[in-house]
Amino acid sequence: MSLSPTNPSPRILVFDSGVGGLSIVHEIQQKLPFVPLIYVSDNAFFPYGTKGEAELISRVDAVFHKLTETYAVDIIVVACNTASTLTLPHIRSHFSQPIVGVVPAIKPAAAQSKSQVIGLLATPATVARPYTHNLIREHAPNADVISVGSSELVQLAEKKLRGEKISSQQIRPILQPFFDHPRGDEMDALVLACTHFPLLRDELRIQFPAHVQLIDSGEAIARRVVSLLGDRKFAEQAPEHLAVFTKASPAVTALQPQLAQFGIHNLDILEV
Repeated sequence: MSLSPTNPSPRILVFDSGVGGLSIVHEIQQKLPFVPLIYVSDNAFFPYGTKGEAELISRVDAVFHKLTETYAVDIIVVACNTASTLTLPHIRSHFSQPIVGVVPAIKPAAAQSKSQVIGLLATPATVARPYTHNLIREHAPNADVISVGSSELVQLAEKKLRGEKISSQQIRPILQPFFDHPRGDEMDALVLACTHFPLLRDELRIQFPAHVQLIDSGEAIARRVVSLLGDRKFAEQAPEHLAVFTKASPAVTALQPQLAQFGIHNLDILEV
């Protein structure tokens, strides 16, 4: 799908249930520093990883309709693995904008792994999803994939972004199944299959030997957004970014200094 020139300065909407999508924002900003972004956190319904499938599809549909009625948007990035692996077919059939999803980086991990023992770190919902199992069958049929699902790690990423220090004692028990697995010491690639997890890259990195590559989808998503924009030219000036939350809360207020690090200084509450 190609992008029609709807306005001189296209706006990219980056959507997540919490703050994990900011890892995708960072990657997009590296490649498109002059394009304005709308970062949307459906914090009223957070976390997505514990919700039922029909409930989640209905919720994402309702939020996207409200967002696209309120803001002019050229490209939608679903920066949430849980939502992407479940809702992409539905929203692509209901919205006219190009929609980019985030899926577990199984394919690049299988291509890079020498041992063909790959770790998959995701939410419990993404680990269990048939979509994920199909990715493994298609792109890593000969690999031994060690899957670990954690909702707690999502919460730790949220806390880190709000200024809390995360310790090894909090991280290590979550990762223990990798080390307990009979082939765990052969693992040489770890897929970070939740957009929250790259926010904890430093904390995760020190838990594994140096030869274990940490792989996520962020750069690939940014490249896809660049390709959708084609050869459009942008004014080389600092863009106005916006953060939108679906519920006002003290946690949103606490997040503002971290949003500023991504150049996001404007904030809206859009109740859905």
